[in-house]
Amino acid sequence: MYAIISDGGKQFKVEEGQELDIDFREAAKGDELKFDRILAVSGDNGLKLGSPVVAGASVTAEVLGVDQGEKLVVQKFRRRKNSRRKTGHRQMYTRVRIGKIECA
Repeated sequence: MYAIISDGGKQFKVEEGQELDIDFREAAKGDELKFDRILAVSGDNGLKLGSPVVAGASVTAEVLGVDQGEKLVVQKFRRRKNSRRKTGHRQMYTRVRIGKIECA
């Protein structure tokens, strides 16, 4: 059984027990998150597509903690101006484990 969820402008294909990184949220380790924007659910009854979301479907997930992504290097350079700037950025993510996929 799998579901396609929408969160933070991104779409994820999730299965029970899967771990994934979503956009950072203020949630403590062990908290429960509930995703309500379910675009499709596949199960024993076949595939159920929403228009745009599946009514009565939800996915629950457990927060595992906060993670940081890999470092991105941003360089700005203006030729012949002796102007250079080099900065970095690491995005914060919340790691979750998918618990239960429900479809009414």
